[in-house]
Amino acid sequence: MTTTQAPAQKDPAEVDTDKLMQFVFRAVDEVGATLNAALVVMGDKLGYYRDPAAHGPSTPSALAERTGTSEPYAREWLNARAAGSYVTYDPAAGAYTLPPEQVVALTHEDSPAFLPGFFQIALGTVHDTSHIIEAARSGAGYGWHEHDTDVHVGCERFFRPSYHAHRSPSGCPRSTAWSTS
Repeated sequence: MTTTQAPAQKDPAEVDTDKLMQFVFRAVDEVGATLNAALVVMGDKLGYYRDPAAHGPSTPSALAERTGTSEPYAREWLNARAAGSYVTYDPAAGAYTLPPEQVVALTHEDSPAFLPGFFQIALGTVHDTSHIIEAARSGAGYGWHEHDTDVHVGCERFFRPSYHAHRSPSGCPRSTAWSTS
């Protein structure tokens, strides 16, 4: 019978508490970023960014009515977006505004700064987790064609604007070696 010994554990008294807490807070930030990806994709798919970009400051009820969604969901989404500085909130008017920079980054699909596709890639990758875990166990691999649709659509939406922005007038990608501009 073969026995293995567990790796030696560091004495908890030797753990640097400041480094431990730095790591814990970094991990909490990453979980927050993961949850935020879902909110960005939700807002993109429900028109919650395009609507205030088109109509200006909006109350939750107006946003819900114009997007055909439920007011409590619109309100909670707007509050979460305000907490994350995606929208601004005017308490006197009870209205939320999408700042001009966020309008570009969240609604202009032809802008190289357009971000929803990037969040869509992240969310699709999270959805693929159970398949990737199984592939890691079996060694079977996981094909591009097997990924969640959000990975494919997100890649196209995120990379297309930058690709088009860097094409030459002839349609070929620009290269500093070939550029005449």
